[in-house]
Amino acid sequence: MPFPITHRHIEVFRAVMTAGSVTGAAQLLFTSQPTVSRDLARMESLLGYVLFDRAPGRLRPTARAMALFDEVQRAYQGLDQVVARAQALGRAEDERLQVLTLPALAHAMLPAASADWASRHPQAGLTLTPQESPLLEEWMAAQRFDIGLSEVSATVPGTRSETLAELDEVCVLPAGHRLLERAVLTPRDFDGERFVSLSSEDPYRRQFDAIFATAGVQRRLQLETHSAIAVCALVQENLGIALVNPLTARACAGPGLHIRPLSVSVPFRIQALWALHRPGHALAQDFIDAVKRALAPAIAAQATDGAKRQRR
Repeated sequence: MPFPITHRHIEVFRAVMTAGSVTGAAQLLFTSQPTVSRDLARMESLLGYVLFDRAPGRLRPTARAMALFDEVQRAYQGLDQVVARAQALGRAEDERLQVLTLPALAHAMLPAASADWASRHPQAGLTLTPQESPLLEEWMAAQRFDIGLSEVSATVPGTRSETLAELDEVCVLPAGHRLLERAVLTPRDFDGERFVSLSSEDPYRRQFDAIFATAGVQRRLQLETHSAIAVCALVQENLGIALVNPLTARACAGPGLHIRPLSVSVPFRIQALWALHRPGHALAQDFIDAVKRALAPAIAAQATDGAKRQRR
């Protein structure tokens, strides 16, 4: 049968070891000296051995007391960690926000949004996990993340959605290409051009193919890839021209890669997905607000492109 040692006994023992005297322990515990002496004597009686050698006006810990104190300190350290964690859970700044995102957004827009958010919440944690559709939507339905950033307009079970931006796919061309003389490109401009395609399973690829088929345009389809970032890299190497989402295009644009609007609108929608059955994160809305600020330049460019189309 285990000894009926209580937490009170351990508390008194620790106070005596820490203070070095019964008087000091009584002060730490806000109690009387006789009470501490009585509890300590009771603990020794229950254990069956003494913890302190008594001398007039002082206590000297035995070897057993020193060994027991080491164990008590380890236990209290664990308790301190529990208390610290319990307190941290009450502070949003000490939490970690879990964000699931399309890979294109992780490269093209989320670095700026994350920097914005982190500057406002320097103590908070952020995890960005890239994933393609449909796994992205499946993981959000399973409540595995606080927020998802998707391009799917369909309802995802277990989530609510918010449209953050509706942009158009754009043309990307290498430096020196003849079509850079045009402010807006039409499907007919792609006739006979080398074209870097997204993979055949990509829904945007199917939309692009349908547009060119309707216009009777024959492109030279030599290269294809699953990634919009890879498309832009291939275009920079002068391996063709392409159509990609405007965020990736803007992130990759530079001396070797230029952007032109397309006369036909191919919408690229960015949706925020909120997990409905997961405890809400206090800083989630702040992150979405940072995403909206990061999207502002692309939305402004969209308005400029719309004006160019009207002038054609």
